[in-house]
Amino acid sequence: MIYLFFYYLLINIYSFIKMAGDKKKAKRHEWRVPESVLMSLGVFGGAFGLMLAMNVFRHKTQHAKFKYGVPLLAVLHVCILLYLVKLI
Repeated sequence: MIYLFFYYLLINIYSFIKMAGDKKKAKRHEWRVPESVLMSLGVFGGAFGLMLAMNVFRHKTQHAKFKYGVPLLAVLHVCILLYLVKLI
């Protein structure tokens, strides 16, 4: 179970950093991180990191895919975690 905790911690930190980097690149008009990469990070457990970065950096908050999809992924991962620790 401790490995699962560290996995979620690391994937969320990485997701936060990727979203922050994308915002920085957007400001500089540089080549960006594809949205599919950011959403994939959310699917694989980084939804909380993405949500935090979206709010901190005000990035991708107007895109419906991120505005509704990332919180939905976060709820899905909470349900998965609760199931895995047998709380549901």
